[in-house]
Amino acid sequence: MSLVAPVAATPAALTALTASIPSPSFNTIGPLRMYALMIICGVFAGVWLARRRWAARGGDPEDMVDIAFWAVPAGLIGARLYHVITDWKTYFGSAPDGTWNPVGALQVWNGGLGIPGGIIAGVAVGVWVAKRKGIRLPTGLDVVAPCLPLAQAIGRLGNWFNQEVFGRPTDLPWGLQIDPRFRPREYPDVATFHPTFLYELLWNLALMGALIWIDSKRALRPGRIFVLYIGGYGLGRLWVESLRSDNASLILGIRVNIWTSLLAIAGAVLFLLVGGLRRRPDDSDEPYADGHRYQPPSAAGDDEALAPGAVEGAVTDGALGDRRPDDDDDHADDRPDDDDDRPEALADGDGSSVAGADGAGSADAGPASG
Repeated sequence: MSLVAPVAATPAALTALTASIPSPSFNTIGPLRMYALMIICGVFAGVWLARRRWAARGGDPEDMVDIAFWAVPAGLIGARLYHVITDWKTYFGSAPDGTWNPVGALQVWNGGLGIPGGIIAGVAVGVWVAKRKGIRLPTGLDVVAPCLPLAQAIGRLGNWFNQEVFGRPTDLPWGLQIDPRFRPREYPDVATFHPTFLYELLWNLALMGALIWIDSKRALRPGRIFVLYIGGYGLGRLWVESLRSDNASLILGIRVNIWTSLLAIAGAVLFLLVGGLRRRPDDSDEPYADGHRYQPPSAAGDDEALAPGAVEGAVTDGALGDRRPDDDDDHADDRPDDDDDRPEALADGDGSSVAGADGAGSADAGPASG
C-alpha cells in the first residue's frame, strides 16, 4: 500500500510546470545573500559604463567613482525609506500575517527596495557631488542616464532569488515557478506566475540601449537623455506594476507605484515641452563648467600628444614649467635682432657702420611687428 496519496494534475498544470521558468533553490553564497550580490554587481556594471561614457566626453573617469561613492549609499537608503513608507502596513500596521514587525523595516537583506526612492535620493546626492567637482550637470546626467537602467536590470535578479514581487498567475510558457511558501494567500495552489522581475529586466536593458543610441546622434539638448530615462522607466514600471500580485499600499484603489510612474511620465513630458527637445546652436556638451577637458596622465607625458581641445603647435604650461614665454631670461640673449646674430653691418667709405636715424643698430631693439 502506498503511503503517498496520489496528486491529481490537470493537463494545463502539467504544461505550465514543464514549460516555465524555475526559481532558484538557493539565495545565499556563504554568508552573502544573492539579493545583495546582484545589487553589488549592478552597481559595478553601472559605474563601469559611466566611466567609459564620461571619458568619451572628455571627463576624468574617476569622477564617476567619486560620485558613486556617495550616491550609491544614498540611493540604498532612499530606496529602503520609499519601500517602508509606501508599504508601512507590513511593518507598523496590519501585516498580511497579522504581526507587528518594526524591526523588519531595517532588514534590507530580506528584500524591499523601492527604486523610485533610490533614484530620488541617489540622483540628489550625485548632483551635489558633481557640482562640487565642477561638472556641467546636463552633460553629467546624460552620461549616467543609461547606466542606471543597467544597474537596475542586474539588481532585479535579486528578486528572482528571493522569489518575490512576481505577478499574477499565468500559464504562459515563460511563467515563473514559485514555491508554495512564497505564494500569495489568494493563490496557494497556483504554481506559476508572471515573472515581472524578468519583464522589468528586459525593459531596462532595452531602455539602456535606446538611450545610448539616441545620445550618439547628439540631436537632443543636453540633459534630455536623463529626462527620457525618467519617462522611459516610468512607462515600463507602469505596465509591469499593473501585473504585480503582492500586497501594496493603495491610493484611490490604485497601487502607489502606479501613481509614481504616472507622475514620472507626466513630469518628463512637461519638462520636454517647456524646455525643448531639439538641440540648439548654443548648447554645449563640455564636461566641466569651466570648459576644460581631462588629459590622461599617459598623454600628459607624451611630447607629441595634445590635450583635448588644444591647438596643435601651441605651447602649454606643462611644457614651460613655471616660466612664461615673455620672461627676459628665457630669450634676452638669443633674440633674432641681436648684434652677434646679424649679418655683417654695411660700411661706408670710412668703414663706419650705417645706422638708422634713431639707432636701429641698438642691441636692445626688439623684433619688428608684422
